[in-house]
Amino acid sequence: MISVPEKYQGLRSFAFGDGPKLADELLDLVIRGLKTATCSTDDEPNISAPGEQWIVLDGRGEPRCAIETIELTYRRFPEVDAAFAYDEGEGDRSLDYWRQAHRTYFGRQGKFREDMMLMCERFRLVEVFARAEPS
Repeated sequence: MISVPEKYQGLRSFAFGDGPKLADELLDLVIRGLKTATCSTDDEPNISAPGEQWIVLDGRGEPRCAIETIELTYRRFPEVDAAFAYDEGEGDRSLDYWRQAHRTYFGRQGKFREDMMLMCERFRLVEVFARAEPS
């Protein structure tokens, strides 16, 4: 069981990706400091704002860490640059890898379009939650 510090209780929460395996993989990149950005379609219900903190869940729905949004921009798919792709922290961190992975990801959701608008968010890791000690 993961213990969520009191100061984070009541924050909105989410898991990265579209399934337990991807949620765990992306969470691991966040905790290791490799993933400091993410993107979603502009029709997502969970719109963030700079300064907002979130609880990130693992693939089992357990709270694992808190992040804070530091930047939010809107860009069309082809406008995403190499620096943003690198900050997403996935694969070899290249723009080519990012484009292929996100075509696949948004394609699975039936949302991919070459000119799609994306909400591009940069964030910082605030705290990794400790496992609660058994009583």
